[in-house]
Amino acid sequence: MESAAQWIMVAHILRPQGRRGEVLADLFTDFPERFDQQPRVWLAVPGFADGNSGDPKSIARAGSPEQAEVASHWLPVGRNAGRIVLHFAGVDSIEQAEQLAGKEVIVPLSERLPLDAGAAYISDLLGCTVYDGSVALGMVENVEFPTSADGSRRLDDAAPLLAIASPEGEEILVPFARAYLLELDVAAKTIRMALPEGLVEINRQTGRSTTEG
Repeated sequence: MESAAQWIMVAHILRPQGRRGEVLADLFTDFPERFDQQPRVWLAVPGFADGNSGDPKSIARAGSPEQAEVASHWLPVGRNAGRIVLHFAGVDSIEQAEQLAGKEVIVPLSERLPLDAGAAYISDLLGCTVYDGSVALGMVENVEFPTSADGSRRLDDAAPLLAIASPEGEEILVPFARAYLLELDVAAKTIRMALPEGLVEINRQTGRSTTEG
């Protein structure tokens, strides 16, 4: 079976969407157009693209990811804004779509689209230790994108937020803004920043649960 380190997740299928086999998925790439340029993807069991999550026995039993092709896709609006609707070739019914629920849509690392200078993939940020100067704040466990007040659209001009799990079990939200970034070392899994005084304390959320659903 291929190593999970060779893959990256670009979407996570949630449930059927529509009557002709479409599925709704969380989107983990800023390049949904990649499905036009590179419609070939692979489907894997939950946790396959992350060597530290999922049930190792279930992943082993599932074997290699299954190749699929995105026949069409679109970005929904309203409460599902920020997600994507995917229609895979050969999946033409609600019953077939239900069989895909929970699966990861993955592609080989070698097929990632190139980024502009100073940009980073979400998957590269997850698991990084964030430093404010010489102080280690904790590890990035999620990347959140600011939305409009009603949650209907993403604010493209606002910096994404690094959700950092501190050693004390708190969550610290830090803007991943170029103005604060000193160094991003993907290989060493470190992010070094120079944050404005007081920002960490303002954005520190106490009493958070350390168990993710």
